[in-house]
Amino acid sequence: MNEWSELLFRTFLFILSLFLVTKLLGKKQISQLTLFEYISGITIGSIAGEAITGLEKNYLQGLTAIVIFGVITFLADYLSLKSKKFRDWVEGKGTVVIKDGKILEDNLKKERYTVDELSSLLRQQNIFNVADVEFALIEPEGRISALLKKENRPLTPKDLQMKMPNEKEPQTVIIDGKILDGELTEAGKGRGWLYSELEKRGVTLDNVFMAQVNSYGELTVDLYDDKIQVPSPAQRPLLLASLKKAQADLEIFSLSTDCEKTKAMYKKNADLLQETINKLSPYLNG
Repeated sequence: MNEWSELLFRTFLFILSLFLVTKLLGKKQISQLTLFEYISGITIGSIAGEAITGLEKNYLQGLTAIVIFGVITFLADYLSLKSKKFRDWVEGKGTVVIKDGKILEDNLKKERYTVDELSSLLRQQNIFNVADVEFALIEPEGRISALLKKENRPLTPKDLQMKMPNEKEPQTVIIDGKILDGELTEAGKGRGWLYSELEKRGVTLDNVFMAQVNSYGELTVDLYDDKIQVPSPAQRPLLLASLKKAQADLEIFSLSTDCEKTKAMYKKNADLLQETINKLSPYLNG
């Protein structure tokens, strides 16, 4: 076996050895990396370290080995995209470790995880009671995905059949006391409006560290001087309160009149206004 053949043989041998050892050690040895990326990274670093420190006298051989590792990693990623079977073999599959609130001890041991490590991963997701978990699995990259039982999940507006407004990206319109005209235009506002809003809050432009326009078109301000209390926007709550008052007045008018025609008119408009309030409440609350 000549020098170059030996280099090629050693390279493939070390790739296979590292791959098998890493598979044996389990998923907790890696995080957010595929097995080949993990193996390639540490090995290329070792080869480069040998070449840089002069322990490997033939720099061309060291460079060749690095190129081989890079090409093999590229091919492994390419084949993973093309073949699910290859991807499952190289990168692994998720392993179920909790089902119906019960830990599957055999699967946990298979992945070389202890109960303490599992508990730690669950706590990182604010889950402190295993019995609350409907289903949990260890992903190929070593993290845990958990689904709480239905009765333990937080309520959402959808659960309450509430319609919520679409959120738009807030626009930062002031940074370090300087107005960002592009972002201000993107928010559909002008300098006149901005100066007016700052005046309402009793603050000056040079004291503003950052200001944003939210998806409702309201200005929120953060000042350099944290001792100054800036009032929160109150337009939406005030509008909602005014609508509720108008609806209540219509109800009172309908009850206070003796004319059936007038009573029906007030009641109809009170009901229409109540429907409008119900539709607008998700947008005006807060």
